[in-house]
Amino acid sequence: MPNGVFNIPFPENEPVLGYAPGSPEKAELEAAYQELYNSVTDVPMYIGGQEVTTGDKLPLSPPHEHAKVIGHANIGDKTHVQAAIDAALAAKKDWSNLSWEHRAAIFLKAAELLAGPFRAKMNAATMLGQSKNAMQAEIDASCELIDFFRYNAFYMQQIYSEQPDSSPGVWNRLEYRPLEGFVFAITPFNFTSIAANLCAAPAMMGNTIIWKPSDTQIYSAKVIMELFKAAGLPDGVINMITVDGPEAGEVIFNHRDFAGLHFTGSTGVFRHLWKTIGNNIEKYRSYPRIVGETGGKDFIMVHKTANVDEVATAISRGSFEFQGQKCSASSRVYLPKSMAQDVISKVVSDVNSFKVGVPSDYSNFVNAVIDEKAFDKIAEFVDYCNAASDADVVAGGTYDKSKGYFIQPTVVVTDNPKFRTMCEEIFGPVVTIFTYADDKFEDTLELLDETSDYALTGSIISGDRYAIDLAMKKLENSAGNFYINDKPTGAVVGQQPFGGARGSGTNDKAGSYLNLVRWVSPRTIKETFVPAKDYKYPFLG
Repeated sequence: MPNGVFNIPFPENEPVLGYAPGSPEKAELEAAYQELYNSVTDVPMYIGGQEVTTGDKLPLSPPHEHAKVIGHANIGDKTHVQAAIDAALAAKKDWSNLSWEHRAAIFLKAAELLAGPFRAKMNAATMLGQSKNAMQAEIDASCELIDFFRYNAFYMQQIYSEQPDSSPGVWNRLEYRPLEGFVFAITPFNFTSIAANLCAAPAMMGNTIIWKPSDTQIYSAKVIMELFKAAGLPDGVINMITVDGPEAGEVIFNHRDFAGLHFTGSTGVFRHLWKTIGNNIEKYRSYPRIVGETGGKDFIMVHKTANVDEVATAISRGSFEFQGQKCSASSRVYLPKSMAQDVISKVVSDVNSFKVGVPSDYSNFVNAVIDEKAFDKIAEFVDYCNAASDADVVAGGTYDKSKGYFIQPTVVVTDNPKFRTMCEEIFGPVVTIFTYADDKFEDTLELLDETSDYALTGSIISGDRYAIDLAMKKLENSAGNFYINDKPTGAVVGQQPFGGARGSGTNDKAGSYLNLVRWVSPRTIKETFVPAKDYKYPFLG
């Protein structure tokens, strides 16, 4: 067979299209949106080479128009979980033995397909199913996912190229085997790109996958599976199941060949799964890899030397893009009293100018939250703030779920650093601003660090380099992604590897080689060309 040392094309971040009025991309996206909106899609499970349907159908509706049915998901049971495991294990040998450049080529092709013929459909499905505006869908469902495919292929080559030194007469080699067994990917609703990457990253390294998407992301998950098939991914490499979580877990976490968990979701669920795996540890062929990103209570720390407009824009964008449903969304702000009124006035002005509504109206900056459960939880926080004696709601504070799950972007101001919404994760369009005395900057840094169990993202905004340096040192463990003079959202693959520690996860950095290397089990090979023929060493003489 032909041999060669192959180089992956050097990756570049996919340009973000603007969707300006009259642009061809906007016309194409609007057409794709209307086509999906006016049809009803049946979403099967994908097990091996089969598209599996059942008699148990889950209606799929846009969060911004919950009376409208745009599809049905086929809900499975334990037998489908076992069938998916069997399919993954059956596909494992051929897939893991396939030369790495062929695995890379499949995902590089997926990137090109998504950059072209799949772009409008993937974005439209995300807009409809997850209530993202066109820009949020573009940067997530298209650009970030394209970047994941391209950069991960490059990082795969980088990992394989890392080889040990050899002494005279010896050749040392390191091979990177896929994990022994299958990987279980559990993915969230909020990023289509994360859903696909949690499957694709371990698969690229030669693993086979059982994928359970969030019930509220199933609609765009179908397009992801169509993309993988179009790119030439063999049957059984990624198997998508739509099964109740505990029911799926009962089969998967008791299976001898369970080899790894790739998870994004809530801290509570992740901790429960980790305990389950730990309690079952003697059942497994090997110690499973556990990789998770689990949310945050992300912050903006402001120094008195900061620029008012820059701070206000960081709050408005960082807190309210995609309705605050980003793991990285700014949820708490620490603002010096000397500039507080100016910043708050600007934020209130921004928020009051936001249009809230359906994503098909491109003038809407904010859309609906994902479902009724999320709506009710966020509304309870809003009610609490409205009734509190130690906080003021200065913008928003209202909600309506009569047609869609709409919550007005809400700004809360407090002098209580332990006010409930300064401490608890909300995952919605609510930001709380704590105002502190200007001369208490260092004390406030310490307060910030010990307020939350999370450590995902955060930022310092300051015109004083000494203040920036102090914040970086004091907040060293407060955020896995730390931003200087910017909002704490918008990590770009290849530029800002993403992940946090503490209650925010294992910090295995999606969008970098650090994540991919978790999905391999290295084997060291030492070959001696002229072996010794006598056990005696010189010192014995």
